Amino acid sequence: MQPDSVDSQTAPLEGRAGSGAKWAWALAGAAVLFFGYRAFRPTGGAGDAKGGRGIPVTVATARKTDMPVTLEGLGSVTPLSTAVVRSRVDGQVVKLSFREGQVVRQGEVLAEIDPRPFQIQLMQAEGQRAKNEASLKNATMDLRRIESLVKQGILPQQQLDAQTAVVNQFEGAVKSDQGAVESAKLNLAYSRVTAPISGRVGLRSVDLGNTVRASDPNGLVTITQTQPISVVFTLPADRVAHVQRVMQGGRKLAVEAFDRDMSTRLAAGHLEALDNQIDPTTGTVKLRALFPNADSALFPNQFVNARLLMDVLKEAVVIPTAALQRSPDALYVYVVKADGVVELRNVTVQVSVGEDTALAQGVVAGEVVVIDGVDKLKPGAKVIPNPLGGGTSKKGGA
Repeated sequence: MQPDSVDSQTAPLEGRAGSGAKWAWALAGAAVLFFGYRAFRPTGGAGDAKGGRGIPVTVATARKTDMPVTLEGLGSVTPLSTAVVRSRVDGQVVKLSFREGQVVRQGEVLAEIDPRPFQIQLMQAEGQRAKNEASLKNATMDLRRIESLVKQGILPQQQLDAQTAVVNQFEGAVKSDQGAVESAKLNLAYSRVTAPISGRVGLRSVDLGNTVRASDPNGLVTITQTQPISVVFTLPADRVAHVQRVMQGGRKLAVEAFDRDMSTRLAAGHLEALDNQIDPTTGTVKLRALFPNADSALFPNQFVNARLLMDVLKEAVVIPTAALQRSPDALYVYVVKADGVVELRNVTVQVSVGEDTALAQGVVAGEVVVIDGVDKLKPGAKVIPNPLGGGTSKKGGA
């Protein structure tokens, strides 16, 4: 009875084992089909996963425009002249006629030194001159009388010679007195301290009532010329020859000054001079640009970026620099055709300036180039063009 019992329990187990094997084979087949589809289905970007529409890319339209050819260099704002205003005489400051930061003109009175000592010196010099002039006049009249008597033979020639020497002596004294008078007048004029140049005054070094000396190194105040003002900037040495050729041709090169991050134009001027030597430590040469600075946008010792306009390419085909790709053999771009398929196009670059590049050949105005998403592309790929900045394609890219 026991074996029968064993058979009755084993039969169902065998049935269940056969059913499990069938399920295992079914699951294995499904896995093969799934991974086979994954392996052999067409590949693509995010656009393919959404129904095969294409690969999303950012595009811009090539445009025909005038392309400026510029050189850029870092520089600093440098005044054309700076003057320390010093008193040329010693004395007490009795008046200050300027405000700190004020713009003054050449010859304008800035301060006054107590003039009374110099007025007294002038009076003394004039008095001494008057005394010697009177003596000269008397000696001259004596000389005329002696000349008459010598001619008559009444007086000897020796007395005439002596009187002539006296007259010459007084003439010399009068000239010396005249010099003393002029010196006193000059010192009196120097008691009024004037601006030696036009410009903006800084912070004063003396206060009202201070006694100043002509030998004081700090002076009263410093004046810095700000209108016009210059910017000294540097360019690589290999650009010197080009700049020289243009300057020798008589054309005045335009220069623009920008802030540190090149986001704001501060002023416009022109190139004034090129330095006469190259700095061997940096391989650069200094240039000076002149700016009217009527609005005082440029401040002495301010760091700026200078942009030198060398030329203008007329009616050039311009694309964003981001569209350029480099292969071992050439530069190329991806051009989006009307059907949304991209074409690889070799291009020749004329010049690149910042975010824009002018092409000599390879793309014509109006064609659409890919500027972002290029890493997903190959020739003949289908794309979904998204214009730069949204909306319609932005002509000019940058």
